[in-house]
Amino acid sequence: MSEHEATIENPAAAGPDSRTLKRVGIGAAILAVAVVGVGVASRISATEELRQTAADSALPNVTIVSPKADAEGNVLVLPGNVQAFNSAAINARTNGYVRRWLADIGDRVSAGQPLAILDAPDVDQQLAAAQADYQTALANQRLAATTSKRWSAMLKEDAVSQQEVDEKAGDLAARVAVSNAALANVKRLKALQGFTRLSAPFDGVVTSRSAQIGALVVAGNASAQPLFTVSDIHRVRIYVRVPQGYSAAVKPGNTATLTLPEYPGRSFTATMTSSANAVDPQSGAVLVQLQAPNPDGALKPGAFAQVKFQVGAGQGNALTLPGSAILYGNDGPTVAIVSSDGRVTVKPVTIARDEGSTVQISTGITAQDRIVDTPPDAIRTGDKVQVQTAAAGKGAAHGR
Repeated sequence: MSEHEATIENPAAAGPDSRTLKRVGIGAAILAVAVVGVGVASRISATEELRQTAADSALPNVTIVSPKADAEGNVLVLPGNVQAFNSAAINARTNGYVRRWLADIGDRVSAGQPLAILDAPDVDQQLAAAQADYQTALANQRLAATTSKRWSAMLKEDAVSQQEVDEKAGDLAARVAVSNAALANVKRLKALQGFTRLSAPFDGVVTSRSAQIGALVVAGNASAQPLFTVSDIHRVRIYVRVPQGYSAAVKPGNTATLTLPEYPGRSFTATMTSSANAVDPQSGAVLVQLQAPNPDGALKPGAFAQVKFQVGAGQGNALTLPGSAILYGNDGPTVAIVSSDGRVTVKPVTIARDEGSTVQISTGITAQDRIVDTPPDAIRTGDKVQVQTAAAGKGAAHGR
């Protein structure tokens, strides 16, 4: 049997026909086109994603904050300085040496109680000499008085002239004036001698003592340290500088609350008694005085206190923002408000009170506004920004 005859008898042995080859070719071409299409689509998608990422990266990321109602409402907190109700620096009015001191710092003293005694031997000697001069002047006065009386009697008998009688009367008047001057000198030296005994001018507490036994005391030295300081602390005065914007809301009769760092959790009540009614050109504030009872001596002279005033109700609607959200420019303080589409609007605001970390805004914003925190100086109205919410920030931190 020939080869041709075998092929005719067994068609399967002759291999694939042309129809099958055509189908395989078409399938391979479709598969190649599909692979190319998937690759092109993937590359286009990656390009678009990259373009979108680049566009998003070009937008500045900002953090927004929401205005909050002032938790304390209309409370104005200012620093104050506590001073004694009365305070006296005790200095010597005469030169001498400290013989002894009778009161020390922290001692409670009453009015007139001796604090120290000085030795002043030169004053004692001057007083003795002045007393002797006074006795001499008195003796001369008596002699002049006797002489004038006798000459007046002799004038009645025409034994002397009127001129001589007038001379004796004039001499008596001069002797009286000399006696009075000598007596005044004696009283002056006695008063000076009395200054060797230093006494408390009022009831109070000795808050300082520089007197040392044997130390020389020179009167009239303005730069010398006082020997004692006595302070009356049954009441205290508190001095506060109130900003001009609030000076009209703080009036005599208003009450305030004091807090001191050494008494955490404790507060003291004070009443405003007077105001300077003048604005200090350097600080732009008005000095006011408050008084507070101090029965237990807890309030110490010279202490620092925080004073809380209840100011006008008009400040109660103010909103607070972080101080970092305020932009300061030529037009005054402004804030950057972000709309729902990410557009920025720069609006001016009015600051009612600046507390450093936070500021109280009276006009310009609402509680629903979204404010950019720490805005860049170059931000302008119409700029588009990308808002980074607090939740996103936390998620990114957690992912890292």
